[in-house]
Amino acid sequence: MRREQSQSSCMTDAEPDIISSLPGHIIDHILSHLSIKEAVRTSVLSTKWRYKWATLPNLVFDSQCISETSEDLLDIKSKLSRIIDHVLLLHSGPIRKFKLSHRELIGVTDIDRWTLHLTRRPVKEFVLEIWKGQRYKIPTCLFSCQGLHHLELFNCWLKPPSTFHGFRNLKSLDLQHVTLAQDAFENLISSCPLLERLTLMNFDGFNHLNIRSPNLQFFDIGGKFDDISFENTSQLAVVSIGLYVNFESNQSRLHGHSSNLVEFLICLPRIQRLEIQSYFLKYLAMGVVPVKLPTPCIDLSYLSIRINFNDSKEISAALCLLRNSPNLRELEILARPEEQPVPIAHHTYCWEEVCLSWPVMRVQHVRIDGISGIKPELDFVNFLLQYSPVLEKMAVKPALNTGPELVKDLLRFRRASTRAEVTYLD
Repeated sequence: MRREQSQSSCMTDAEPDIISSLPGHIIDHILSHLSIKEAVRTSVLSTKWRYKWATLPNLVFDSQCISETSEDLLDIKSKLSRIIDHVLLLHSGPIRKFKLSHRELIGVTDIDRWTLHLTRRPVKEFVLEIWKGQRYKIPTCLFSCQGLHHLELFNCWLKPPSTFHGFRNLKSLDLQHVTLAQDAFENLISSCPLLERLTLMNFDGFNHLNIRSPNLQFFDIGGKFDDISFENTSQLAVVSIGLYVNFESNQSRLHGHSSNLVEFLICLPRIQRLEIQSYFLKYLAMGVVPVKLPTPCIDLSYLSIRINFNDSKEISAALCLLRNSPNLRELEILARPEEQPVPIAHHTYCWEEVCLSWPVMRVQHVRIDGISGIKPELDFVNFLLQYSPVLEKMAVKPALNTGPELVKDLLRFRRASTRAEVTYLD
């Protein structure tokens, strides 16, 4: 029995080390799915794995890279700094992506040092999210990273040097809670010739959005601004704009001489998906709202509009968009609840004039959210049902505390489409 046990033991010792014999690309694939903390721990598996983590191309430092066993914030920040220093010191391969995002992170001088280190490497993606404290001033050295393809900054202050002439390889720019001067913003956007995606959220320092970007395809913005204009943006296909402040309708926000809606759409000939959020429809409705646009939105297939149904100018702007989008397939209508008190006397919209020359709509799916059953809302819903012969589904989600009368009103409306299904989402 002792001899058999010895033989079995020898056979086990002679078995190959499966972990060590894994091909290099398999090890790389495994490490790519681990956090920095877990990847470093794999160095104890075998000699082959010891420094394999040090060649990871994507470095992400977030809440997963340290164990927050201590409630002392200074201790957490100190651990995070030591980890980043250790990883950058031992890292021996190219760094494709660097992301620093931790809930306890504030703008510290260590970030300047790490950024300077990264500028000497061929980094392509740089993500910095400062969750606490004042806005962190981006070091000048970052603006020399001409290899950047993606730049994402949160709670930062950007002040490019006078020698900065744009990021020549940048394709994606995401700026949220940032401070940037007007001239610096315009120069940044126009000096990135390959830019395809632009996201701007909650910014200050500039109020006029002059977008000049020949390759821009995706544009998402939400914030407070006075006006917006596009130039040389014929490739734009997906646009989402939210104006986060209400305003009085006056000439100061009228872009151009006649119509904000016309000026807005004339530079978007290939728009496919458009989302009009918050008070932006009110901005577009300023000036003369035409019945027909100079050029129809023939590629527009999805449209989302947040609208005040008590404002006839906004209704006109919404109808203009619908009339001039012959290939629209999906439509979302969102009522602004803060502007939906039931008035004593409604302003009656002249639907008879609209219906006289209304074209056939090809919309198939409609979602209506936040309505309470006032007459302008019901008139709009009734109009959509009557002039959508290929409509397949309409989903209606009422505002809170809406009575059952809304369901009765929806059921009595005639439908141009025999296949139309109206769903009440209570």
